[in-house]
Amino acid sequence: MTILIPSYEPDVRLLNLVMQLQTFKLGPIVIVDDGSGAEYRGIFETAEAYGCTVLTHEVNRGKGRALKTGFQYIREHGPQGGVVCADSDGQHLPHDIRSIFETLLAQTSPGIVLGSRRFTGKVPVRSRFGNRVTRTVFALTTGSKVNDTQTGLRGFPYAMLDWLCQIPGERFEYEMNMLLTAHKEGYEITGKFIDTVYLDHNESSHFRPLADSFRIYMPILMFSTSSVLSALIDFGLLFIIQYFTHNLFLSVVAARLCSSMFNYTVNRKYVFSAGRGSKMGQSLPKYFSLVLLVLLLNYGLLYLYNEQLIIPLLAAKILTEISIFVFSYWAQRRFVF
Repeated sequence: MTILIPSYEPDVRLLNLVMQLQTFKLGPIVIVDDGSGAEYRGIFETAEAYGCTVLTHEVNRGKGRALKTGFQYIREHGPQGGVVCADSDGQHLPHDIRSIFETLLAQTSPGIVLGSRRFTGKVPVRSRFGNRVTRTVFALTTGSKVNDTQTGLRGFPYAMLDWLCQIPGERFEYEMNMLLTAHKEGYEITGKFIDTVYLDHNESSHFRPLADSFRIYMPILMFSTSSVLSALIDFGLLFIIQYFTHNLFLSVVAARLCSSMFNYTVNRKYVFSAGRGSKMGQSLPKYFSLVLLVLLLNYGLLYLYNEQLIIPLLAAKILTEISIFVFSYWAQRRFVF
């Protein structure tokens, strides 16, 4: 196996981890210096003296880019075995790293192995809360449950390296993007419980709560923006057509078809395909099959709220859109794009 450690401004804990791993004799260690600068060069030179391969970014480019730099190097130069990624701040213990590798060996098909923390005991509030939020977002997005979406201890078979190099994202959002697209590609995600270690209340973490959280939740934010714009189009056309025709069914159908064309175009190109756009021939039939289902749900809920419960049309429309938002996101991520 190969152990890959992305590192930014490390301290002596990186060297302690290297020495401990060498006693386990798991395989070569590749470290990516993500633009730490001259002040930290001595630590990386010492790691090289211990037998590690050190790859260097001249400037900080982010954890996602550091991982992809390492994957690319291992794909071209490393042994064709499993790759286990670990953080350099002492949170991942050597026996847990070995456990991830052993789980990789037991796989019958390529998949991701996550070192899942239990989040019990003295866990920093931001870590506990952050993982809970991303775990919920992931479940809503994919329909699958992952115990620890933010873990940096991850194992991959060699066959997945090419795919890993193509996942969009340069910083912490890369690790979430990886999980979001794994199911679509047919890769299983397996969790393996590990020890939960936080040193100095996790002060050594370079995770920026606002900026990096924004990147992680970008797919949800972009989908929300697309949905809001589509809803505005839908709202406007619904009331205009209803005003002239006094036909609720015709108004719902016409407004939904127009807003759906806009929504499909935006989601296909920007939300679910990282700006590349999915193949229209594959996604368009599935999308409009979903539109038909959502249309029936939309009309049924609108009829229930407006005609049966006598809720004003505006309030009924808002309740309807809220009701189908989560379902629509999950279905598009899981089945369409």
